Amino acid sequence: MIKRLKLNTIKVHFIVMVFLSFQMFSCKDQVSEKSETKSVEPKVYNHPLVFNQTTTFPQIHTNLNGIVSEFVRVMHQDKTGSYWFGTNTKGIILYDGKTLENIILENQHNGVSVREIVEDKVGNIWFGTSSGLIKYDGETFTTFATELGLQHEEIWGLTIDSKGLIWVGTLGGVSTFDGKTFTPFALPNISVEKPQHMLSDVLVKKFIEDGNGTMWLVTDGNGIFKYSHDEFTHLTKKNGLTDNNVADIIEDNQGNIWIGTYYGGVSKFDGKTYTNFTKDGIIEGIETYNFCKDRKGNIWFSAENYGVYRYDGTEFTHFTTENGLTTNTVQSILEDNKGQLWFGTWQGISIYDGETFSNAIDKAPWTQ
Repeated sequence: MIKRLKLNTIKVHFIVMVFLSFQMFSCKDQVSEKSETKSVEPKVYNHPLVFNQTTTFPQIHTNLNGIVSEFVRVMHQDKTGSYWFGTNTKGIILYDGKTLENIILENQHNGVSVREIVEDKVGNIWFGTSSGLIKYDGETFTTFATELGLQHEEIWGLTIDSKGLIWVGTLGGVSTFDGKTFTPFALPNISVEKPQHMLSDVLVKKFIEDGNGTMWLVTDGNGIFKYSHDEFTHLTKKNGLTDNNVADIIEDNQGNIWIGTYYGGVSKFDGKTYTNFTKDGIIEGIETYNFCKDRKGNIWFSAENYGVYRYDGTEFTHFTTENGLTTNTVQSILEDNKGQLWFGTWQGISIYDGETFSNAIDKAPWTQ
């Protein structure tokens, strides 16, 4: 039975379950921020081989034809309808409707993690990985690394703003990229009291641009910076943020900012007031992230080991293994062009068509 939780329902839970190790793979030493810009002459690599000639996923609780040994960290469906899967240690996987391709690029070490996938206005696909920034233009893959101006090859944050500027968050700091030149972007030198950095004190893990053109930069343990008209605003626990260790962020159709954290659950910020649904007992699980806004404006997110939630503007609906979800530990959420929700989990991929959950092997929506 699907659980629906109204906002006036109050439950009290004291649950502390911190599960952070999945974000610690493939970390390199921190490097200092570079003050100068550097022109880029990218390296172009050959198109990879196709490892699996199949149009179905043969395992229950599929791991993408055996290619993925751990989990899918991020998913993206491009403008052509192809699916891109960013894995934790097996790099990029493409499903174009006919075959699964494991993208193998020259000069890249084994165990490549893909943390972000974004698409620009002309259809180029950009990947933030543990081995640099990768661009796919439909024919070739181009890798941008430190020798080309990137501050560090370990990328965790990636977005493209309304002007087409690419924002890159690395262990060495933030850069903006116009397709030719990386420009370091320095954050204010202010910090919360006793910050708990997981990877780097200059890392930005998430970016969003809101409807007013303001950039929101989620740091590694130092709260959130808002950037607008060359001015910064620092959001921390001292001024209402529920936790300085923020995991994810998204804007809803009403202009509210949803904030998922590692230790403080999920909250909604209307610009003045934070509503903490976890503290109020509406949401279970203190570690929340993987936000997704569907075409109806519903906000979806996962709570570590507690499945996923959907908020329709009035109430929360809770989905777990009791409803058919493969596992309650969800690592990524995607809405496809048919309106179906994909959930990348520790035990494969589940797909929700609005009524029922299916394992990818049981239902192949890409062939319908």
